[in-house]
Amino acid sequence: MNFYKKLPKWIFGILSAILIVSMMACATPPELEQGQDDPIIFADAGWDSLRFHNSVAQAIIENGYGFKTDVIPGSTPNTLTGLEQGDIDVYMEIWTGNVKEQWEKILKSGNVERVSTNFDDNRQGFYVPTYMIKGDKKRGIKPMAPDLKTVQDLIRYKDLFKDPENLGKSRIIGSPTGWAVDGILEQKVKTYGLDKHFSYFRPGSDAALTSSLTDAYEKGEPWVGYYWEPTWVMGKYDMTLLEEPAYDEKAWEDGYGTAFPTQPVEIAIHKSLRERSPEVVEFLGKYRTSAELTNEALAYMRDNDADSDEAARWFLKEHEEVWTRWVPDDVAAKVKESLK
Repeated sequence: MNFYKKLPKWIFGILSAILIVSMMACATPPELEQGQDDPIIFADAGWDSLRFHNSVAQAIIENGYGFKTDVIPGSTPNTLTGLEQGDIDVYMEIWTGNVKEQWEKILKSGNVERVSTNFDDNRQGFYVPTYMIKGDKKRGIKPMAPDLKTVQDLIRYKDLFKDPENLGKSRIIGSPTGWAVDGILEQKVKTYGLDKHFSYFRPGSDAALTSSLTDAYEKGEPWVGYYWEPTWVMGKYDMTLLEEPAYDEKAWEDGYGTAFPTQPVEIAIHKSLRERSPEVVEFLGKYRTSAELTNEALAYMRDNDADSDEAARWFLKEHEEVWTRWVPDDVAAKVKESLK
């Protein structure tokens, strides 16, 4: 026996109406089908400067443009792959020289668009505390090496950097074993003739390298070694990068006897973001900072035990003259209101 044949026709009418209303309620709005309500995803490859720039951009996008944002963590190769595949929408710090092969491959795919250079004044090489050259009256430190300007000038002041483990030689701090830059630095020491006077010393870790520098600085002692920027160290301490001949590709390949080449640190998006949020892409295209500003933000994080979101709020308050150039006035007003 068919049960439904015994139901009155008016019941079928009611059931049909309920079904239609239910289908309409469950239907996905067109804007959701197109992903307009999906969060804009940022890459977090694990270092603080990237996290800081993520937080600045996220704060502006969320409060100024009204879009949700989120972050996907991972290694550099994995997050770059995520950008190419569309799992990640925005990458705020691509160190193009460090990932040259993968970056060129990703650009050739046509799925990724380079929209801006975040900063291109990043530096690395052999540094000394500036007080060694200029002194520091507040700390009662007199200049120890007033004519120290270049890496080769170190030979004239070698006695300031005695190696406690190798009598008769001085010490220059390199990078930990395993870092890509280690072999470059060791060869530089030989190319500049420093190896006759200096031992090339490898600290055991990133933390050991930083501790070596900060301990010497706090005591006002001589120190020479490898470092780079942007980092919190360069934001907190006054350091001088020793000069080398200007970068030349041929000379670089023949013993690294020049300054390190600088590399643009790019901002890139997955191509789909331009369709979803063209105004956000326009903002990212105007986003530009510097190693100095990034140093300052990282030092703020270190000194105040602050996370990247707190550092972003500090930056938006302290450097209004920078970020308000990236956005329209109405967007800037909304962001300022969110900071109150």
